[in-house]
Amino acid sequence: MRIVVTGASGFLGRLLAGALLRAGTFGGEPISRLVLVDRVVWPGDSQGAGAAVQVVHGELLEHLDTIFAEPVDVLFHLAAAVSAECEADFDLGMRANVDATRALLEAARAQSRSDGPVVRMLFASSVAVYGSHPALPLPPAVSETTVPVPRSSYGTQKLMCEHLIADCTRRGFVDGRVVRLMTVAVRPGRPNAAASGFLSGIVREPLAGLPAVCPVDPGLKVALSSPRRTVAGILRVAEAERGSGPGRLDGPLPVNLPAVTVSVADMLATLRQVAGDTVADRVTLAPDPAVEAIVGSWPAVFDHRRAAALGLDPDPSFLSVLQDYLTDHPDAIAALLD
Repeated sequence: MRIVVTGASGFLGRLLAGALLRAGTFGGEPISRLVLVDRVVWPGDSQGAGAAVQVVHGELLEHLDTIFAEPVDVLFHLAAAVSAECEADFDLGMRANVDATRALLEAARAQSRSDGPVVRMLFASSVAVYGSHPALPLPPAVSETTVPVPRSSYGTQKLMCEHLIADCTRRGFVDGRVVRLMTVAVRPGRPNAAASGFLSGIVREPLAGLPAVCPVDPGLKVALSSPRRTVAGILRVAEAERGSGPGRLDGPLPVNLPAVTVSVADMLATLRQVAGDTVADRVTLAPDPAVEAIVGSWPAVFDHRRAAALGLDPDPSFLSVLQDYLTDHPDAIAALLD
């Protein structure tokens, strides 16, 4: 069982790699090799228990021969240029998101055509594939059957990859599975270039004793998923057997990972409730129309029946999300809370 994780040095990639190393198995089979691919140096301990770790450092498109030098059984494709990056640099988004995904699919196809295993490929897509348009408004609750109308280059690129993976799966080149990630919060560490990054920043920075800016109307509602629930969802969809019935992956549709719906104002109120006024007052409002146009185009309310059939549930509340962050990252808290 040789498993590849692209974007392995990213926030979710590190969490996923850690979960695989701790488990030591995938779908009941021992993991013999875990290949961690990223253009950023892998920050973790490469000596994982239960699996031999291979680190591939560099641009994904330049290392396909190394990745597929031995048969790949499972591929988690998390590497991507994020929303604000893609809006600022169209060519970067197409290269990092579309070209890299197509290249991986071609390599997987070549493997299967050479009598190698059919790669089980889990692709991390995004809620950004959806968008509200006057000619096609979103329903009150979005599901996998809602027509995606992306309103950003990032969402468009993710949707292009979804369709390409679906066609390669139909033709038997890969066994493709697509999860649409909600905004993952609270992310530790430094801010990234995602338009939704402020949703972590307005919690993370104040707790660390730093100021933070909220660039949207506090009344804006968003769909959030904690890191714990997001990684659990990725693994569940990747490991699920195909077929009908509870616990099985039925049909070609993506899976929208479940999310809790919350307004930004409710997030800030929860931060104030838990951490006190001194911490919450470190957040200031500074509207940014460009950020609000992107994040505000994403749906906030979802029909979770497809995810629920796989045993996946959303976080119960933003309070639960915040408590998870405080538990998992005590070193990121500057001082005792009020």
